[in-house]
Amino acid sequence: MTRFGFFLACAMATSLGAQSLTDRFKEVRGPWEVQLERGEAAAVRKGVEALLGREGLTVNPSDYNDMHALVALRGLAARACLSEGSWEDAVTHFQKAQSAAEENLATAEPFLAKTRMEHELKLTECRNAMAKQAPRLKELEEAPGLSQEQMKLRQQLKIFMDEQQAALSHSERALKDIEGIVARLRQAKETTTRTAADWQAFLAAEKAEMAEAGGVAPFVAGKLEQVKSDDARPRQERLTYARRLQKLDPANKDVARLVNGLLGKEEEPAPVKPKKKKPAAKKG
Repeated sequence: MTRFGFFLACAMATSLGAQSLTDRFKEVRGPWEVQLERGEAAAVRKGVEALLGREGLTVNPSDYNDMHALVALRGLAARACLSEGSWEDAVTHFQKAQSAAEENLATAEPFLAKTRMEHELKLTECRNAMAKQAPRLKELEEAPGLSQEQMKLRQQLKIFMDEQQAALSHSERALKDIEGIVARLRQAKETTTRTAADWQAFLAAEKAEMAEAGGVAPFVAGKLEQVKSDDARPRQERLTYARRLQKLDPANKDVARLVNGLLGKEEEPAPVKPKKKKPAAKKG
């Protein structure tokens, strides 16, 4: 993690004024994704958790957009934890994302259902009103030699029909938007539930493997060889697992070398031991 990367992550989390959490997330997501790709997981985690600590606890549960952003931020925090090897902390963030997604769907669905009914009622009203006035407008448009009053009425009916059509189009778009929102919130709930469960199971399997291997050190040594040889996998994936091994066994120098190599860092040369001076020959 570079010093600049750390300050960038924290600055983005603290200098965004009075924006909504949704707007803030849109602004910081791209740069944080770039930092994650560069391997600066610790910087991203600090930045995301700073934003969550300040804004996450004050999100209005009835604002489904901000709640959805909260779910996404929790997911990003979890990914940063995974990338730095802190998988237990990642599971905690995944579980909090799941909880937020469940609450968001439970709160938003009744509200959106009510809004859907209002728009469906509006559609019916508009269509009925237009159907009622359409024959009269057609009659006036086809009639020759309209009087001043008839021309005025025709113009009023045209304006009325345009207004009804605009209201109808608005409600149709709103219904389509509502369908998309509900689908997105349901997907967030399903995804976070599945992801939290998968990573809990993965940690349990890791613990069992560790016991079978005879402890942390032999487990890490065995997995290290797998990561070294599996160079067909993406660098980011190998780095994530190498950092996990480093988190489990910080004293393992081979793991540290692998992590540094994946980050493109050159290994520091071993310090040169000073040569011992030969004692001066005694004069006879």
